Amino acid sequence: MRSARAVTCSLRLSIAVLFAACLTAAKPAQAETAIRFAIEKLDATAAPLLVALDKGYFRAEGLNVSLVLPVSPEPAEGSNDPINRIAAGDADLGFGDLTALLRARVEEQPAAVKAIYVVYNKPGYAVLGRKSRGIQSPGDLEGKKVGTPRRDPASSLWKAFVTASAIDGAKITTENIGLSVRDPMVASGQIDAVTALSYQSFIDIKERGVPASDISVIFMADYGVKMYGASILAGEKFASENADAVRGFLRAYARGLRETIAKPQSALEPVLKHDTTLSKESELERLRMTIRDNIQTPETKANGYGGADMTRLSAAIDQVAAALELKKKPKAEELFDPSFLPARGKDER
Repeated sequence: MRSARAVTCSLRLSIAVLFAACLTAAKPAQAETAIRFAIEKLDATAAPLLVALDKGYFRAEGLNVSLVLPVSPEPAEGSNDPINRIAAGDADLGFGDLTALLRARVEEQPAAVKAIYVVYNKPGYAVLGRKSRGIQSPGDLEGKKVGTPRRDPASSLWKAFVTASAIDGAKITTENIGLSVRDPMVASGQIDAVTALSYQSFIDIKERGVPASDISVIFMADYGVKMYGASILAGEKFASENADAVRGFLRAYARGLRETIAKPQSALEPVLKHDTTLSKESELERLRMTIRDNIQTPETKANGYGGADMTRLSAAIDQVAAALELKKKPKAEELFDPSFLPARGKDER
C-alpha cells in the first residue's frame, strides 16, 4: 500500500504535468515564414543549402524553405533565371551570379534584387584550355582561338580579363560558341580554350576523357579581375518586410556552409539524395574544388564568410562597367547589402 506522502507527490506531479499541457495547448503554434529559393543547379554547388534543409536548420529558424527550379530541366549556364524569378516575385531568395546581377541592375527597369551573402569570394570565372596545346597562362592565349559563349558569366568578363592581365586581345581569336558544345570542343581539340566557370567545365572536360593533368585553369581573379562570384540574392521588398526571416535564413545557410567545408563527403549525401543520377566521385571533386578555390580565401579567412569588401566591389563594378561599356553603373551598396549577415561562426575565428 502506497504511503500518503507518495500519493501526495504523485498527485502534485500529475497536476503539474496537466497544467503544463494546458499551457502548451493554449499557446498557438508559431507560424513558419515561407521562403521560395530559386536555384539553377542541384549539384555539389548546392550542398550548403541542402545540408541546411536536410538537417532542419531552416525549420529551427522558423522557416519553411522550398526550392524554385528552372522551367527547363537543363538550364543554360549563366542565365539570369534566379534573378529573373526573384525580380518577378516568383521567388524570394536565390543563388545567382553577381556579374549577372550587376547587369540586371542597370537595365531600363532595374531588377529590385540585391546580394546579401557572398558564397564564392573568389569567383569561378576562368579560361580553361589544354596544357598539351601550350596553354598555361594568359600570355599563352595569344595566337590561339578562345570560345566565349555569350551567356556564360565568365565571357562577360573577357574584356576585363584581357585588360587586367595585359595581354594583346588583338592577337586572340574569339568565337561565340554554344554552351552545349563548349566543353566537347575543348576535349576534341576543335578549339584551344574557353571561358567558363572552373568548377563546372573542369569536371565536364575531364569526364570527356581529357586527363586532369592536361587541363589548365586560368582564374581571372588571379590576374586582376576583382568581381565576386555566386551569392545569395534577395528581393528588396521581401527582405525589407521579412528582415528577421532573412537573417534566420542566412544563419541556417552559414551553418550548412561551415559543415560542408568541414565534412564535404558527408555534405554531399543530401545532394545525391536529391538527384540519384549524379556521380558521387565527380560531385565530390566539384565540391572540394569550390571549397578550395572559391570559398576559402585569404579574405574569408580574415573576415569570415558571406561579406564583401566594398572597396573591392566598387573597383569590380568599375571594371565590369568599362568592359561592357555600360552607360550607367550601380554603386556598391546597390549591389550588396551587408545588413543581414550573421555573426561570424566560431570555426571562422
